[in-house]
Amino acid sequence: MENQLNYKEQAMVYFKQGYNCAQSVLAAFMDKTGLDFQTSLKIASSFGGGMGRLREACGAVTGMFMAAGLIYGYDDPVNKTLKTEHYRLIQNLAAKFRDANGSIVCRDLLGLTNKIDSPVPDDRTEAYYKRRPCLELVGMAAEILALKIKEDEDIK
Repeated sequence: MENQLNYKEQAMVYFKQGYNCAQSVLAAFMDKTGLDFQTSLKIASSFGGGMGRLREACGAVTGMFMAAGLIYGYDDPVNKTLKTEHYRLIQNLAAKFRDANGSIVCRDLLGLTNKIDSPVPDDRTEAYYKRRPCLELVGMAAEILALKIKEDEDIK
C-alpha cells in the first residue's frame, strides 16, 4: 500500500486529493483487489455522490462493497451457498456502517431533502470539508472492511 498507510488513512488521502468516495475506498484496497489504480478509479467513478450525485447509496459504502466483492465475491451463478455467504457479508458490512451513521443512503447522511443533485460536483474547499462528513465516512467504510480482512487473516 502506498506510503505504508493503513486502509482508512489511504482512503482519506485519496478523498482529499479529489477522488470521489467510492474511488477513494476501492483504490485504498488495491493490494487486496488486484486492480491497478486507474482501473480502480474508473470502475468506481460512477458511484460518487450516491451514484452519480443521485444521492442514493453512499459512495463510501459502494466502494467498500466493490472491494469486498473483489476480495470475497463469488463467480458461480448457481452456487446458492456462495451467493448467500457473500450477501450475508455485504449485509454485515452495511449494518456496521449503518449502526455508526444511521443510514447507508447519501442524502440521509448529508441531511439533504432533494432526491437528485446537480451533476456538477462541489468544489473541495475548507468550507466543503467542514460541512460534509464524507471524509470521515470514507475512512470509516475503509476501516470496516479492513477490520474484516484482518479478522480473517488472524483466523488463518
